[in-house]
Amino acid sequence: MSNSSSSFFIDKFLSLLYSRLMPDLNLIQFQIINSPLDSKTFVQGNAGVGKTTVGVERMRYLLSQGIPADSILMLTPQRTLQEPYLDLLYQPERIAGGEVTSATIGGLAKRMCDLFWPLVAEQAGFRNPNLPPIFLTLETAQYYMAHLVRPLIEEEKYFDSLTINRNRLYSQIIDNLNKAAVVGFAHTEIGSRLDSAWFGDAGQRNIYANAQDCANLFRQYCYEHNLLDFSLQVEIFNNYLWTNEQVRNYLTNTYRHLIYDNVEEDGPSTHDLIREWLPDLDSALLLYDTNAGYRSFLGGDAQTGYELNQFCDEVIELNESFVWQNENIQEVSTSLVNAVLGNEHVPEINTEPAMQFILKKYHPEMIDAVVDEVKSLVFNSQIPPAEIVILAPYLSDALRFSITNRLDAENIAWRTHRPSRSLKDETASKTLLTLSALAHPHWNIRPTKFDVAQTLMFALNTDLIRAQLLTDIVYRQKDFRLSSFDEIKSDVQERVTYALGERYTTLRNWLEDYRSSAPMPLDFFLRKLFGEVISQDGFGFHSNLDAVRIAASLIESIKKFRNAMQPSITNLSDFDLGYEYLAMLEDGVIAAQYLESWRSEDKDAVLVAPAYSFLMMNRPASIQFWLEPGSSGWSQRPAQPLTHPYILSRHWMDGKLWTDADEVEAEKITLSRLVGGLISRCRQKIYLAISDLGESGSEQRGSLLRALQKVLQNEAR
Repeated sequence: MSNSSSSFFIDKFLSLLYSRLMPDLNLIQFQIINSPLDSKTFVQGNAGVGKTTVGVERMRYLLSQGIPADSILMLTPQRTLQEPYLDLLYQPERIAGGEVTSATIGGLAKRMCDLFWPLVAEQAGFRNPNLPPIFLTLETAQYYMAHLVRPLIEEEKYFDSLTINRNRLYSQIIDNLNKAAVVGFAHTEIGSRLDSAWFGDAGQRNIYANAQDCANLFRQYCYEHNLLDFSLQVEIFNNYLWTNEQVRNYLTNTYRHLIYDNVEEDGPSTHDLIREWLPDLDSALLLYDTNAGYRSFLGGDAQTGYELNQFCDEVIELNESFVWQNENIQEVSTSLVNAVLGNEHVPEINTEPAMQFILKKYHPEMIDAVVDEVKSLVFNSQIPPAEIVILAPYLSDALRFSITNRLDAENIAWRTHRPSRSLKDETASKTLLTLSALAHPHWNIRPTKFDVAQTLMFALNTDLIRAQLLTDIVYRQKDFRLSSFDEIKSDVQERVTYALGERYTTLRNWLEDYRSSAPMPLDFFLRKLFGEVISQDGFGFHSNLDAVRIAASLIESIKKFRNAMQPSITNLSDFDLGYEYLAMLEDGVIAAQYLESWRSEDKDAVLVAPAYSFLMMNRPASIQFWLEPGSSGWSQRPAQPLTHPYILSRHWMDGKLWTDADEVEAEKITLSRLVGGLISRCRQKIYLAISDLGESGSEQRGSLLRALQKVLQNEAR
């Protein structure tokens, strides 16, 4: 009796808690959230209509109804899209119990490969099925790819006709393997698919053949050494684990309820899996962004995602935007998307309430004007910095510095995120890696005086002039010697300042003590250095949260590199993982995406980011600045001579040639999605910052600018 009354009390408490925390919802949202526990619903609509809110509240509702948390699977195409759900799950009001599984298809595949490895290892073709698998990150996959492909480039003259950075070459071969896995075709077909759509220079066919050889070589090496990159994890999961009755029963019995957000951004093989899984689920909620599909270059397929609606009990469309606070924004969106697509009928609208132009002759003047406007919005109009985003098609180092340096000068907080940026390009990373080289002279990596000066400037929290003066005196590149501050003449000590000298002495003594002790793994070394020295009061990492975030990502990257490499190394005494990691970064390896780098950012800050990075954050902003809408980068995909997102998709007909007309049509569709997605996430106003001469000094004549001109011409009539 006491047990049943206790149970009733908990259920009642959860229901009351749920109703208290319920946000403002419209009737359709409320109905979806409170739908029966055996319903399977497909919800579609543009960004900003409350689909993710429905998903979060549906999860809350399931938990309030006593559904065990560990029977709920929350699936998204990438981890950064899970943040609203994680905010709910991390709330202190939650009742103790099981945990909802939040995953991507890659994360789920990895878990299943790890759990059921003995069942499929031999069947999948691995040479050592009795040994555990070694999971590769993007970085370690590039390391092994470089190890295998570098000799082919240097000795066999592979890709001889191609001018491309090595890191981009390695990453595009890996990208081909990933596309084969998420689209659902054999990796041995990559070269033939690309070749069959090509007409033109025969040299390109050799490039495709070389890329296929490299993919085959990498895959064979993985089979021989139990290495599982993302593509192999997905293939094993789809082809061996999901088809295994024991594994399938485990998944279908464990997870009875599914919430699947941003369906349109996942690949066809994931959609195939969900289609087969749906009949075994008690309930499912699938959320689809109608005009998205931003991850098509990674194998995402909005079409196969939309087809999942046929396997749900109910299809519901949400139309009411919770983002737009300016009624004119919807008209701007419709008109501009029509103009981009080249539709004859472009509605006449008044753009002034929703759009404002910043017109300057030169690019630096335009950046000045943008920051002046941001300053006015923050300090005069009292708009929170977090509600302002500055977007560009690509965010180069120069552009990033130009904007952030000016924001710093105006005391405006900012944050930036570039997922494709190499770790070694970050100042905080360079500082840590230079200190690592100084602490390990046996690596024989000799930092230049310039690098040491930059390191001292950042680590010791000083200016470049004092850091350069100090470096010129104390550092000898020939033998890694760092002389003591006491050896400097007294008049120079005064110029450097004794406060800086004290911090330098602390750092130098710590490095000297470490040199005289046994070396430790690089990630251990950096944790010790960070905790004992450079995060202390007065040092550069003490209050710089952006630097702390980068340091955390770097240390996690090194740890995963060590974990992936150690099992495959037979003689660790002849192989220094720290040295190998630095050499890998020097090759320009693209950093993997770390969730902490998204979650730990200063949220109350102006966001400076590439447009697509902002879209994949899936959050609105009151004010958007679009930099250089005349740039071709807004519509043109990056040059990728080793891969092609459209030809390697499920919908491209085998043997059909890719023509200029196909490229133009693809650009139109891509730009329309980008523009529509950005405007759907804008509450009040868009500033279009245009300079006659762009960042490179050339005139701007891109597709977005032409579409804007068409909209303005209609307005002027």
